Parts: sequence; C-alpha cells; structure tokens
Amino acid sequence: MNKSRQLGQTDLYLSPLGLGTWQYSTKDSSGTSMWGNTETETVYEIIKYSLQNGMNWIDTAEIYGNGTSETFIGEVTQRLQREDALATNPFIASKWFPLARSASSIAKTIDDRLEYLQVPTIDLYQIHQPTSRSSLRKQIEAMVSLAEQHKVKQIGVSNFSAKQMIKAHRLLQEYGMTLASNQVKYNLLHRSPEKNGTLEAAKELGITIIAYSPLQQGLLTGRFHEQPESLSKVSRFRKLQSNLTTKTLQRTEPLYQELKRLSLNYGMTISQISLNWLINAQGDTVLAIPGASKIQQAQDNVEAMNFDLSNSDIERLNRISATL
Repeated sequence: MNKSRQLGQTDLYLSPLGLGTWQYSTKDSSGTSMWGNTETETVYEIIKYSLQNGMNWIDTAEIYGNGTSETFIGEVTQRLQREDALATNPFIASKWFPLARSASSIAKTIDDRLEYLQVPTIDLYQIHQPTSRSSLRKQIEAMVSLAEQHKVKQIGVSNFSAKQMIKAHRLLQEYGMTLASNQVKYNLLHRSPEKNGTLEAAKELGITIIAYSPLQQGLLTGRFHEQPESLSKVSRFRKLQSNLTTKTLQRTEPLYQELKRLSLNYGMTISQISLNWLINAQGDTVLAIPGASKIQQAQDNVEAMNFDLSNSDIERLNRISATL
C-alpha cells in the first residue's frame, strides 16, 4: 500500500488519494446538481468505507452547495466519532470562494466553515480561484491571520497558474509559512500542469499538487467507451466541462485500449489504473481527490492505492496519452 505523503513542506501527512466531495452539493431530494442527488446514508457509507480502508482526508469547499457538502462531512464524521468507528479523525481540506469578493470575507466566513464541518480547525484551507477583488497579498494576509488564530493549520491555493502559485508561496514565506498545495485539474487526458510550468515549479518549491477531476468526469473509467449510449444520461454541463462526446470517445480509444490491457494484467479496474498512474507518475508530488457517489466507487478508489504500476507501464501511458 502507498504510504502517506508529506503535504508540501508541512507537518501534515496525507494518503495519496483523498475523498473529493463536489458530488455532495445537494441533500436528498431537496435540489438538483450536475451530479444528481446523493442520499445522506449513502454519503455516510462512502465516507466510512473510505476512512476505514486507507484514506485519511476529505476535500470540500464553501461553494459546493453553499455549505451543503461541508455539512454532510461534519454530520458524518461526528456520527463516526460517536460510533467509535475511526482510529483517528480525518484531515479536512476546504476552500474559500473568492469570485467577486474581497479578502475581508475570508475572516467573515471562516466561522461558518468551522460550524458546518464541526471542527475547531481546518487542516488545509485553500483559495479556490485567483478571482478575488483584493490583491493576493491581502488574501494571504487574511489566511495567515486565520492560521495565527488556529482556525486553519495550512494554506493552499486552487486553479493558480505557476506564476500565481510562486507568488503565493513567496508571500507566505514572509510570514514564516510555505504554500502547502495547489489544486488543479490533472489526469491522463488533461496534462496541462506538465506543460504550463505548474508541476515543475511545484517540484522545485516543494509544493504538493492536488489533482481534481482525476478520472475526467468518468471518461477514464472505461464506462463510456464500453457503453457509449450512457452518454445520453449525462448532464449537459458535465458533458461540456469534460468534452464528453462520441468524437472524444473515438479520439481516446487508443488510451482506453491500453488501460483495458493493463487492467487485465494487474487485475484492477480501468479507473484504478488511471488513478494509480496519477499518484505515481510524478513521484510523491501529486495527490488526487476522486469522488464517489456509490459505495463501489469508494471501494475502487481505495484499491487504487494498493498497488504500483511499473515504470515501463507508466511510460507507455505517458506516450499514448501525449498523442491524444
């Protein structure tokens, strides 16, 4: 099994995969989202299984259902603690949403985050996007203030370019801290971090890359290649976000065939091969946050940490995906 990895240069050690919780943006049948609704008991079973079988952290955000995802997590983790179902409490990562807001809202909204998550401190607090009305310096100052108040432990960013990430890191160094992480879209079909300097800078500065959308909205599970008719059941927003089209299936067929071959060789699913490439192709630099809306998906995610692709298989996947 993959051992826990140091988050950036911090004292936090996280499992290679954490549980992404964008799916938990609505409660029961009270609303709709691009994912549909996930029942409370299902979320409980998914989080319980994930934490009992190798994952030790959960990633969420303020914007995921305007606190709904955080509330799910808070309720479930408290229930698991009451049931004495966990050996240790999970690490929690959340994000402040900056769009059209100033840095002052960081302090104004942190108590809501803590209340919803039912924790005294958030282990990793991230600036969700580089879209605040305030300067990055003011945002970093506000985040550092939260750390000084022990409301957050470590500071990260999300969707930052290499240049923005480096600037955030330098600003934090002025306060005796370092940037823990940059959460970006990264997977076998979206390798932009390797090309735009983000991954290189992260390695140089000791910053962890947290990969979201690690399975490209299901495209890297083999589901749509094997059952192309299932595309009709996917929301329009989700299709647009990851270019889920028949043409994309045709274009990515060579990668699918290689993933299928490896899945048979290793006795693993295609999604597990895809995730294992992601957490091993760049050494310990990359962590990933696959989601799960079914218990089987949670089981698949956990098992993806329990083997290692060979270097030659990683290189072959690199070559094939680079041509798509």
